[in-house]
Amino acid sequence: MGSPGLSNRNNGQQRLGITEPISLGGPTEYDVNKTRELEKYLQDAGLYESQEEAVSREEVLGRLDQIVKTWIKSVSRAKGLNEQLVQEANAKIFTFGSYRLGVHGPGADIDTLCVGPRHASREEDFFGELGKMLSEMPEVSELHPVPDAHVPVMKFKFNGVSIDLLYGKLSLWVIPEDLDISQESILQNADEQTVRSLNGCRVTDRILRLVPNIQNFRTTLRCMRLWAKRRGVYSNVAGFLGGINWALLVARICQLYPNALPNMLVSRFFRVYTQWRWPNPVLLCPIEEGSLGLPVWDPRRNPKDRYHLMPIITPAYPCMNSSYNVSSSTLRIMLDEFQRGNEICEAMEANKADWDTLFEPYLFFEAYKNYLQIDIKADNADDLRNWKGWVESRLRQLTLKIERHTYGMLQCHPHPGDFPDKSRPFHCCCFMGLQRKQGVPVNEGEQFDIRLTVEEFKHSVNLYTMRKPGMEIHVSHVKRRNIPNFVFPGGVRLSRPSKVTWESKRSSELKVSGQSQVDKSHEGKSIETSDERKRKRTDDNMNNNLKNSKCFASLPPSSKEFNDDRTPASTASSCSMKYDNSEANKIGDQNSENPELKSPGEIPSQSSKTDGSVKGIPQINPMPVIMDTSNSREAEKLAIEKITSGSYNSHQAFSEEPDELEDDFEYKNQVKDYGGNMNCSSLDSSNSKPVEGAEPVISKEAPCSTHLCTNGHLDELEPAELTAPLLCGTPAPMPQRKPLIRLNFTSLGKAADKGS
Repeated sequence: MGSPGLSNRNNGQQRLGITEPISLGGPTEYDVNKTRELEKYLQDAGLYESQEEAVSREEVLGRLDQIVKTWIKSVSRAKGLNEQLVQEANAKIFTFGSYRLGVHGPGADIDTLCVGPRHASREEDFFGELGKMLSEMPEVSELHPVPDAHVPVMKFKFNGVSIDLLYGKLSLWVIPEDLDISQESILQNADEQTVRSLNGCRVTDRILRLVPNIQNFRTTLRCMRLWAKRRGVYSNVAGFLGGINWALLVARICQLYPNALPNMLVSRFFRVYTQWRWPNPVLLCPIEEGSLGLPVWDPRRNPKDRYHLMPIITPAYPCMNSSYNVSSSTLRIMLDEFQRGNEICEAMEANKADWDTLFEPYLFFEAYKNYLQIDIKADNADDLRNWKGWVESRLRQLTLKIERHTYGMLQCHPHPGDFPDKSRPFHCCCFMGLQRKQGVPVNEGEQFDIRLTVEEFKHSVNLYTMRKPGMEIHVSHVKRRNIPNFVFPGGVRLSRPSKVTWESKRSSELKVSGQSQVDKSHEGKSIETSDERKRKRTDDNMNNNLKNSKCFASLPPSSKEFNDDRTPASTASSCSMKYDNSEANKIGDQNSENPELKSPGEIPSQSSKTDGSVKGIPQINPMPVIMDTSNSREAEKLAIEKITSGSYNSHQAFSEEPDELEDDFEYKNQVKDYGGNMNCSSLDSSNSKPVEGAEPVISKEAPCSTHLCTNGHLDELEPAELTAPLLCGTPAPMPQRKPLIRLNFTSLGKAADKGS
């Protein structure tokens, strides 16, 4: 038997992936020319390091390997081992991530793994002794150990090169210099932290073995990483996709088009993932059962796996979902971006766009009318770095809470990254765009109140075990016109975008097209644009996906037993809402142009009995190879549709609390016990300085209220302060309700005419 994911074609050539390729067509002259242009663009964008920097990195890695070998001998001697064992003691450095994949750029971190023997512990020896050795070296700076992280890591700079160092403790007494960590046996008797640490290297190496052409894979991945960063969807911690996720998505496209050059691979990336039926998983190879009993991604057996919206499965045992951070809001944003990329690639084929168009930066602070501003501050640089890292790791909670408490009606767009405010030392800000769900009718006077949601989030953040005096977080609402200037390049805000963007150009074309159709038909009715129809169809499809109560509908009845024990935590909003076009964003509605998603197709499920795959998990039927011909576009589309379909239709809207929110149950229950008698705490402390130009904070005694309410007729979001509900001793008089976020979508049309 061969390695899972590898099989032989009838002509004797090796096939990669779980299906036949979509196309074996080679590059055309157009592909060759466009690939040259792409490579030059990436070079000009500064994505390739110099030869001097490459040599410096190699020297740092060599030095680090020597350090850990010295360290393990010292530890072995301290543990009382005899001199022979001390001399044989060994530790070894491996690399993974972007450096191992060969797609790192100048100044990028190097992800490294130190593998040590069974007698060298993580806490005492790795973080203790090795950490002490590194701290005493003049070459080492900014040492920051994080022993309590999901994957414990030691961060530092070595001669200016950023290093993330993990540790894996194996069950071996001696680590051989030619150790092969790709073998499954390496995980025998390993603890969970070691399995997670080893998985980075194992997954990276497996990806390189599962792509047909490594050079084309690397160029395409560099392109997609740059595109994702420019478009603001590169961040695992924010709920988008990180480096490993993009690598897996690109690798799958390389498998489906094994003879294509990067130009075609980029185009097919958008074409395939625009049509992908999420939550059907992306797999580079069959999921292996393994012999060690480690849990793997399997929605039939693991109820938590059923709630993953965009599963991208790692190819090395134990196979896990690498994109569990994706939420419904961030998935919607990425689907919009895939659709945009697909449209631009099609325009490039018609010479109506170029690479500059594809890589246009996303104008986040022009895209929404309302934002949440999260201010993070501390008393010194080290405290700010630690506190900011903790807050950013929890920001995804806020997105999940808002989605849940507003039944998905209020959508969030977290910005990946923070903005330092140079006017205030040890202070930075994160931002989150807010908009109501589009394409849904609006009730008269309907509003959203997320004060209690924000309070719950702040409560969970303040539970940080290493929190020190001076570490503070403030959450406030800010309108687009009042966004602070320090977030803009050079601290200067332009009154209007400096150039015509793809979105604004498309918006103008659609308006002209729509007007011409109106004139032609001599009707007074406005014509709904194709983008609006796509957006509505996408929203409806995502709703159906999330509300679908069937798990693995095509599996045998015995596999459906997991559906019976679900208790809905919330129900869909019963409000009848109205969408007003005037609420749409001014920048060409780039946040609204969702791709058209079709209902998931059905493919007969198979029980995998070979290749070590998990028994019972449905596999996608092999597709006949599509050869590139002049009339192959429709055949390719059908092949993509069948490959991207499957029977992983297993979601139900908020029927089970996500892991990240479970630890807030006790706090929420305490708040509910007080009910409406309790006053909520302030979103901004009384001594915090308001952002210049922002509206003043109001109503310090505003009461807690429901998350969906209908009092008042406001056309914008409003900030408010609260008092901590758990600290109030007696009920206070009930003042007039003034929630943090209140929306009346029936009056937005009038407000839109007044500008942002």
